[in-house]
Amino acid sequence: MRREAFKMFLKPGYEAEYEKRHNEIWPELRQLLKDNGVSDYTIFWDKETNVLYAYQIVSGDGSSQDMGSNPIVAKWWAYMADIMETNPDNSPVSIPLQEVFHMD
Repeated sequence: MRREAFKMFLKPGYEAEYEKRHNEIWPELRQLLKDNGVSDYTIFWDKETNVLYAYQIVSGDGSSQDMGSNPIVAKWWAYMADIMETNPDNSPVSIPLQEVFHMD
């Protein structure tokens, strides 16, 4: 298992909508993530910059950001595209973060 972290960018004014959509995450998306080895998935929001910091534990080969070829993930990305900075394929612009310290 490994820890993955990355940052994404929320468009201003969509903070409540972002949280609402994630509170109502589709059960099939949740199950797909779990089935692909993604667990302990947490997203933090920095109010001052509108940057989202995501953390997840991954036991498979990729992270949630590597699953865009799955139709469920592609549909979720399209659903979220109006409130986040995205790439042309609707995937969120995400920048991997390098781990520099961890304490169990």
